[in-house]
Amino acid sequence: MAQENPPLPPAPLARHLAGLIPGASLCATILPLAPALRLWLLGPNVPARPLAPAAAAQLQDTPPYWAFCWASGHALAAEILTGRVPVAGKRIVDFGTGSGVVALAAARAGAAAVYAVDEDPLALAAVRANARLNGIEGVETVPSLDAVPTYDLLLLADVLYDPANRPLVDDLRARAPSLFVADARVPPAQLTGWRCLGAQEAATLPDLDESPLFRTVRFYQPEATPEA
Repeated sequence: MAQENPPLPPAPLARHLAGLIPGASLCATILPLAPALRLWLLGPNVPARPLAPAAAAQLQDTPPYWAFCWASGHALAAEILTGRVPVAGKRIVDFGTGSGVVALAAARAGAAAVYAVDEDPLALAAVRANARLNGIEGVETVPSLDAVPTYDLLLLADVLYDPANRPLVDDLRARAPSLFVADARVPPAQLTGWRCLGAQEAATLPDLDESPLFRTVRFYQPEATPEA
C-alpha cells in the first residue's frame, strides 16, 4: 500500500520564517494534548549558531508567534476538545489567535461560528494554513474584534504574561458576553476579580525548555459583579 506523501508547508510562511531565522523550517506537528490537531510549527532543525545582529533585531521586532503552539493555547485546545470548555453551537472568538490552535479546536468541537482575531496578517495566514492542514472549514480570520458581528464566548490564551496587556483584558472583559482565559504566567493571587477554574500541565511546542513554573496553565473566568 502506497504511503501518503507528507504535506508541504505553506510557501509564503516558510519563506518568511527562513528570512527571520536562516535554515529554519516549518514542520507539521501533532499536538500531544490535542492529537486530533496538527499545526505548522517551527521545526527541530533550528541553527544553534547566534544570529547576525540585523537578523536578531528583525526577529525581535517581528517575532513569529504563529510558528509556536504556546502552552496556554495547547492546554485550552485540549480542554475544548474534551468538552470541558463547551463550545458546541456557540459563536466563538479566539482573540490573539497566533497559530489558531484554539480556533481550530473550537471548530472541530462543533462551534456554530469561529472568528480567529489577530492584528498580524502572517498569523491569520498561519491560521488558514493550519485549517487546511486539518481539513477544517468555517474559521473566519479577521484583524480586529470590531470585524466580528456577534459572538457568545471570547477565548484568550497567553495574553496576561505582559502587564501592558492588562488594560486590554479589562476592556475585553467589559465588552464580551462571556470570557474564558488560559494563562501560565500569572498566579491566581495576582488576579483580582477572576475565578480560577482549574489547571492543566502543558508545554509550548516546539519546547522552549521553559521554567516548570510556566508549564502549569490555569483557567479563569471573571467573578460575577455584585448587583447594585
